Amino acid sequence: MEQLSESSHRDSADAASSSLTTAADVHVGGGGGGEAMARGLSAMLESVIKEFDSKSLDALSSQDKLSGSLDRLVQELDQLLENAPLPFIVQHASRISSVKQRVSSMNLVLKSIQRRIDNIDHMLSANNIQDKTASDTT
Repeated sequence: MEQLSESSHRDSADAASSSLTTAADVHVGGGGGGEAMARGLSAMLESVIKEFDSKSLDALSSQDKLSGSLDRLVQELDQLLENAPLPFIVQHASRISSVKQRVSSMNLVLKSIQRRIDNIDHMLSANNIQDKTASDTT
């Protein structure tokens, strides 16, 4: 699995460098090179952000499932503790509660990151629309 993600990152890096090279070639050739460079960078950032957005949504979904499973497990352990309060069970129940708190905290961080990515994506989309409008009027 780690090899797949490394190759995916290499592919993203290759695509990014080819976008930059293309934009740089246009800039060297003259004629609106700054706009071409900006479009190339914007396209590259947009693809990276969309990929990250997709992966963060997957992580958020996974964290939600994990949180639900932990909630169910905590409820079952609470019922078990009511019936037989053994020190071993109490120790594991406290560990699971600790894990549940960490997962909840991680969910908050992931949601914050997701909001930031959405804001960046929104700003890039707005810039693309403005750039297209400006180039269409000229």
